[in-house]
Amino acid sequence: MSDALSVADLRVAFGEFEVFADVSFSVEAGSAVALVGPNGSGKSTLLRAVAGIQRSTGTVSVAGDAPRTVGYLPQNPRFRAGFTARETVETYADLLPDPPDPDAALARVGLGSEDGGLGAADRRVEALSGGMRRLLGIAVALLGDPPLVVLDEPTSDLDPVMSAHVFDVVDDLTADGTAVLLATHDDRSVTRTDRVLAVQDGAVTEPELDRTADDPLAALFEVPEPTAAVDGGEEA
Repeated sequence: MSDALSVADLRVAFGEFEVFADVSFSVEAGSAVALVGPNGSGKSTLLRAVAGIQRSTGTVSVAGDAPRTVGYLPQNPRFRAGFTARETVETYADLLPDPPDPDAALARVGLGSEDGGLGAADRRVEALSGGMRRLLGIAVALLGDPPLVVLDEPTSDLDPVMSAHVFDVVDDLTADGTAVLLATHDDRSVTRTDRVLAVQDGAVTEPELDRTADDPLAALFEVPEPTAAVDGGEEA
């Protein structure tokens, strides 16, 4: 498939502090790519730049002519209290030229009642679990069928069952041809995505990973062991 996202020579800076310089990568349509890296490495900043809500220079190109080219899930999505899940999605859907069906969006992430869904459409957002609120955020991100969906830590603080459900949703999206770029610390990302990109020291690289290891991401960001002291405390 062709590339849904192409990033070239991206630079992000806050004043004199440069977060990224000359970053280039691509995401193929119908594929899922995980961004991994230590806390503070800039994963969220990079996702916001891709989504167009973080000022940057360089080129970020998204293929397609959908009403929305990028759907974005922030790390901690917030919704207005008192609204049901359906009313929340409907509010965002009404902002699009041809408002999509909110129930179809909820069903797509498993929050509807059909096909063994969680039946949460009529629950108020404050009554939803953390995992359900994350799924609600993904449903909102999918409105308008954007060719690229950007998810910031979609499985953070979720139990293993809900985390697996989120990755099942990602699988369904890529099967439909949607490209997914997600930031995560979840080891499942190694086996549940097509590629893994490492974010560290202002650079984005594609490392070789042992997908059979118990903790395949640990070796990427190991803190070096202190050098052994010899001869009266002098470091070797």
